[in-house]
Amino acid sequence: DVAGALHTGRSRNDMDHTIFKMVLRERANTWLTQANQLVATLISKATTERDTLIVAYTHGQPAQPTTFGHYLSAIIEVMLHDITRVQDARDLLNHCPMGAAAITTSGFPINREQVAQLLGFSQPKLNSYGCIASVDYITALYSALKLPMLHLGRVVQDLQFWSAFEVGQLYVPNSLVQISSIMPQKRNPVPIEHLRHLASISAGRCDAIVNTMHNTPFTDMNDSEGEVQQAGYAVFESSGRVLELLSAVLALSTVNEDRVAATTQAACITITELADTLVRQESLSFRQAHDIAAATARDVIERQVPLQEGFDRFVEAFKRTLHRQPSMSKTEFSHVVSARFFVSTRDRPGGPAPVALDHALSTYAAELSVIQERLEASLNRQRDAETMLARAFTTLERS
Repeated sequence: DVAGALHTGRSRNDMDHTIFKMVLRERANTWLTQANQLVATLISKATTERDTLIVAYTHGQPAQPTTFGHYLSAIIEVMLHDITRVQDARDLLNHCPMGAAAITTSGFPINREQVAQLLGFSQPKLNSYGCIASVDYITALYSALKLPMLHLGRVVQDLQFWSAFEVGQLYVPNSLVQISSIMPQKRNPVPIEHLRHLASISAGRCDAIVNTMHNTPFTDMNDSEGEVQQAGYAVFESSGRVLELLSAVLALSTVNEDRVAATTQAACITITELADTLVRQESLSFRQAHDIAAATARDVIERQVPLQEGFDRFVEAFKRTLHRQPSMSKTEFSHVVSARFFVSTRDRPGGPAPVALDHALSTYAAELSVIQERLEASLNRQRDAETMLARAFTTLERS
């Protein structure tokens, strides 16, 4: 069966696509290993930074306080989705084209199932025409590989912004910083720039491969072979560098807590919680609470003082709106507008409070474990196949 399938039941067509799938399978396995390691690094870092306050930005402006662990968890969630998409595309490589011959299989009694098993595939691809015409194993894989580069590229933009001197929220250690040849005061976090262009190059290479398949005939054609396959291999090299370099940068970088505190105060980013507390404790409408909070924020921003020093203006705004004294004391006011209280009250699923974040991180760790087991199953099947193939050829030689 093995000899017959490898001789009478094959042609250049199915042989080429089989080889391409086997090569892509190896490269996809390596990529998935790198991606899983990045997520493991992110989970570890997010756990360590669970309580580290940062300023969350929207529309390029300081918005609300959260934690570095909460931010990293958002990246983890997206990466888990991206890895799953790549794994699904990787599974398309497990369908063996061998035995399809030129188009229609063979009149000889070949055993396609056995050949697929011996080459480490899960099963033969069912339709022989599709074995040489369907290039979805290419388009699906490179489409899936593009998304993490696009998504991580957005994270890289944040790292660039956060590490800028004017923001200073993220501290990149000296080991990852380049000093200017003529300006000794400069700290250029060049790995972040490398991450940005490598992610963009990788996404562009994915587009090039997928677009090459556009408007090609649904049959065997050189457009999916040779130079195109070779060009696609560069995606794994450049995107793999993104995964490994980002792991290093995030693992070693830290939050500048003094700058976070300064921005938190200067931009009044905890003011939303003041309005929320007024709604809960004073039974105000949010419109009333928002107006009182807005008046308080305008006062402290104009005077360039911390929000904690806005109690008197808060009382004035409250009395003007409600014609009564607030029940909130000055001490309670100071506590309510603190960043730590802001985070602690957001304990619903998905929030940055410790109880919510701990649950999320344990969920992500469990999901990563399932993904890793799925990868290990594929690797084990290939290792077993190599052993069976060696034994099969030994049997042939002795017969």
